Amino acid sequence: MKIIVLGMAAFLFSVNIQAQNKNVKTEVKTNITTIKDSQGEKKLVETKEIQEVQNLELNDANSNVLNKDIKESPVEVTATTKVTADGVTKLIDVDRSAYYELDGTKYQVSTDKKGYSVFMPDGKKAAILRKTSNNNYIYKSGNKTSFGHFNSDGNMILETYDDKTDTITITTYHIEK
Repeated sequence: MKIIVLGMAAFLFSVNIQAQNKNVKTEVKTNITTIKDSQGEKKLVETKEIQEVQNLELNDANSNVLNKDIKESPVEVTATTKVTADGVTKLIDVDRSAYYELDGTKYQVSTDKKGYSVFMPDGKKAAILRKTSNNNYIYKSGNKTSFGHFNSDGNMILETYDDKTDTITITTYHIEK
């Protein structure tokens, strides 16, 4: 009996030893709107969840110092909105439609049937944005294809691979506020 208790205690102790390698912040806002009309009273429930995930990395992970400094790393922000009306819940992604500026030129990003379209200042369609399964985007403009995401400030970040020089170019479209 003593061996079983000690074995269970050792198992429980070993399960609780694990390192946290992510810093996660989740914020949930719920807005309830009551609508009264000739058909009665209806409630519209809007739940918005914003989750920020940051990988934790140490500056000197191999040093023997007890307190270690954390290395700066990017924060991935995911926002989802759920709207419930008449007992039916719909999931709505964050709308990234806005004006973005790059090198003094203002581009318009607006929703279309399959994602987003990017328009030049004269109204010509410059590119398309399509969402991938891991919350990133594919940017297609003519024969150029890039991968992108939106940072915590709302800016659109595009990464383009150049096979001739074997390099990746990062382009930032700043959101107009």
